[in-house]
Amino acid sequence: GKNAMICIREASLGPCFGVKGGAAGGGYAQIVPMESMNLHFTGDIHAIGAAHNLLAAMVDNHIHWGNALGIDPRRVSWPRVVDMNDRALRDMVVSLGGPANGMPRESRYDITVASEVMAILCLATGLDDLQERLAKIIVARTFDGAPVTARDLKADGAMTVLLKDALLPNLVQSLESTPAFVHGGPFANIAHGCNSVMATRAALKLADYVVTEAGFGAELGAEKFFNIKCRKAGLAPSAAVLVATVRALKVNGGAQLNELGEENPQALDAGLANLARHMDNIAKFSVPVVVAINHFAGDREVELARVIEFVEARGQRAIVCRHWAEGGAGALQLAEAVVETLEQETADFSLLYCDDLPLTEKIERVAQDIYGAGEVAFDAAALKRLETWQGEGHGRLPVCIAKTPYSFTANPSERGAPKDFTLPVRDVRLSAGAGFVVALTGDVMTMPGLPRHPAAETIGIDPDGRIKGLF
Repeated sequence: GKNAMICIREASLGPCFGVKGGAAGGGYAQIVPMESMNLHFTGDIHAIGAAHNLLAAMVDNHIHWGNALGIDPRRVSWPRVVDMNDRALRDMVVSLGGPANGMPRESRYDITVASEVMAILCLATGLDDLQERLAKIIVARTFDGAPVTARDLKADGAMTVLLKDALLPNLVQSLESTPAFVHGGPFANIAHGCNSVMATRAALKLADYVVTEAGFGAELGAEKFFNIKCRKAGLAPSAAVLVATVRALKVNGGAQLNELGEENPQALDAGLANLARHMDNIAKFSVPVVVAINHFAGDREVELARVIEFVEARGQRAIVCRHWAEGGAGALQLAEAVVETLEQETADFSLLYCDDLPLTEKIERVAQDIYGAGEVAFDAAALKRLETWQGEGHGRLPVCIAKTPYSFTANPSERGAPKDFTLPVRDVRLSAGAGFVVALTGDVMTMPGLPRHPAAETIGIDPDGRIKGLF
C-alpha cells in the first residue's frame, strides 16, 4: 500500500560474461526484461565508451597534427575503455608502425564502467551540467606541467552529443510491476558505485519511498554513496538497509567455501564482527540501519536466529528476507521494518569529512574510520601528485578509494574485521570533471580479468531463440 520506486545500476558486460553475472536480480526478485538489461540494454554504456574513446582519439590526433598545446606524450593520462574484462589490455604501447600512426607512447585500457565519463553521467543534473563536467576532464599535462582538458581539445561538445540520450534514465519494472529506474553503472570497488543523480531525483518526485542500491561492500558502496553522491547532489538518506548473508558471515569467520552448507556456529560468531563493523560505519553518518538477512536455501534456522539475536542486542532490527523464492511477500516484513524505522527515528545525516580537509587526510579518514586501518602508506609519486592537485585547487574534492570488496583491508584474503593494519595507496587519479580523486590501493585493477571458467562458456541461444546460461 505504499508508493515506492527502485533506482539501481545498469549491468556491465564484463561481469555478465565473467564470474559475477548480471545485475537484474534473481528468482522472483528480478527486474524485467532481464536479458535486455544484462545485454546492451539501451546502449548507455556503449555511448559512454564512444564518448570516452572519442576524447582519447582527439588527444592523439592533436599530438600528431603539430601539438599546439604542447602535450607531453609521457604525461597523457586519459586511457581508452571497453566494456569487457580483458586483462591483456591493462598496459600497452600505442601508435606503433611509423609517423603516419602518431607518436608511440605507453597507455592502457580501463573497463568502461570505471571511466570518468560514467561517473560524470551519473552525477550530472542536466545537459548543460554534463557538458561543463566533460569539459573539465584532465587528459594530460604539458611539457611545463600545466593540465590539458577536454575543453582545450574542443571535445566536450561532441562528447555531449554522444551522451544526450544516455543521460535520460531508463524506466523498467520488477516482476511485480514496481517501477524501476535503471541508469548508470559505475562499479563500487573501482568507481563510485551509485546509479545516476537524475534517476534518483526523478524517483523522489514520483514516489513516497525510493529504494536505491550502492555497490557491494558497505565500506565501499555506502561510503561512496554518502560521501560522494549525497555530497554532490544534496541528498539526505532517511535510512539504510544493510544486506548480509549467513554464508558470507561464516566466510568472514574463517569457514571455507566448500563448508558453507554445514552448521558452523564458531565461524558465524567470529564473522559477526564484520557485520558489526558495517553497522558501526553506517552509524557514523547518523543514518538508522535495518539489517536484511538474504536467505539461502541451505541456511539453518539456528544460524539465522543467532544473527537476529546479535543485531537486536545492538539495538537494531534484523529481518530474514526470502524475496528470491517468494517475491515481494518474502520481503514484506523488511519493508514494514523500514517504514517503522522511518516513522520512529529521524536521520540526522552527516558526512564523514568536510570539503576543507586536505586530500591525504580525507583518504586517511576513510581508511581509519571506515576500514579500521592504523595508517595509510602512500607511494611517493602518488603523494607528490596529491600535493600538486591540492596546490592547483582540487583539494576540496571528495575521495573515491578503489579497493577489494572482499576485505576491509587491501588484501582480499584478510577476512573478518581487522584493525590497525596499513593501507597501501599505490596510485592516485584526478577526476576533475566528475569531481573526486581516485586512490588505488593494493592490487586492485581498473580493468578486471575473466576467471578460469568465465560465464561466457555456458551462455548461448536454444533452438527456440531463447537466451540460456545468463544469470
